[in-house]
Amino acid sequence: MQVFERMDAGRAWTAAALAGIAALVLGSLVFYDTVYRGFVWHYFWGPVYADAHNAVAAVHQGDSVELLYSEAARQQAMAAGKVVAEPGYTIVSEVGYMILLLFGLIGVLELVRRLGVGRDRDLFFALVPFMLFGGALRVVEDANDAVPEGVSQAIAYPWNSLIISPVIYFTVFFVTLASLLVTIYLRRKGYVETYARPMAAVGSAAFLLTFGYLTSLAFTADYVNFYPQVLLSVVAIATLLAVGIYLGVDRFRPEINAGTGLIGLVVLWGHAIDGVANVVAADWLGALGLPAAIRYSPKHPANAFIISVAETVLPASLLSTLGSSWPFLLVKLAVALAVVWIFDREIFEESPRYALLLLTAIVAVGLGPGTRDMIRATFGI
Repeated sequence: MQVFERMDAGRAWTAAALAGIAALVLGSLVFYDTVYRGFVWHYFWGPVYADAHNAVAAVHQGDSVELLYSEAARQQAMAAGKVVAEPGYTIVSEVGYMILLLFGLIGVLELVRRLGVGRDRDLFFALVPFMLFGGALRVVEDANDAVPEGVSQAIAYPWNSLIISPVIYFTVFFVTLASLLVTIYLRRKGYVETYARPMAAVGSAAFLLTFGYLTSLAFTADYVNFYPQVLLSVVAIATLLAVGIYLGVDRFRPEINAGTGLIGLVVLWGHAIDGVANVVAADWLGALGLPAAIRYSPKHPANAFIISVAETVLPASLLSTLGSSWPFLLVKLAVALAVVWIFDREIFEESPRYALLLLTAIVAVGLGPGTRDMIRATFGI
């Protein structure tokens, strides 16, 4: 009976996925301007297309797309009421990706059930190196965009779109899935005792090779630099904050850590990396000795909103000292701690696979972008 229930759940998920795709395709054909141009392209594919061409924005008009490479051209197109897509995220796209993520998790849950893995915590820790790999791989595209005019890009369009957010999440997912399937096969054939350690080794190797490629660019390409103090500062501060919070909670409110255990520390560390990387990249690069020309601004609406509020309510003396992005770090840490508190022992006992997958996704959406911001600033790209 349980087998049939799982088969029905898997078929229902597949049917829902196919129905959603069919609805988008049909809607795009019948209501081209509203569904495709005004929704799919405007909020989802357009930003990726503009980013892949290192453009300020892209305009979809009629059956053609025009790339804009100046802010003035973007503003002119906006004033003319054209459909303008810019690299980065909007509230609409973030909500859409959140829904897609939750739906995807249900599918992955069915997959790991069929594979007979995911009940123990080893899979969670084996997936962490792939999150670091995803962040580093995104910086490869940043380096690709930094190529000066007249120099050929190492990865040209459309292939570079595979390593641009959010498409890169799917790319890293399939790389991770392939690693999981191979290591499960090796375990079943008796070549290895467990799938988790070989899988973690694959993810670690992928990250180190990607980071090594970026390091080689720093010493061979004029458009890539190397500022190790950024990497060391972000990792050190994030680690101190995560360990400090974890140990403090473990001492005074141990019931908060009881459910997640060391996974809770990884949750805190992953989001601390994201928060600290944002603060350093936005406000502290000058203090670390980087040129004034290297500064970064937030692409996520939530981050931009928090910074805007901070600039409005905080005193000028504090803003001039610490900058305006540090409240984002506090929010990240508070949310991460709340996640650790919510995932108690009961959740793990009732549905260990779903709990571990959900925690994996929560860490990934922090550690992946945080790693990208940290490594990007490290190489001054």
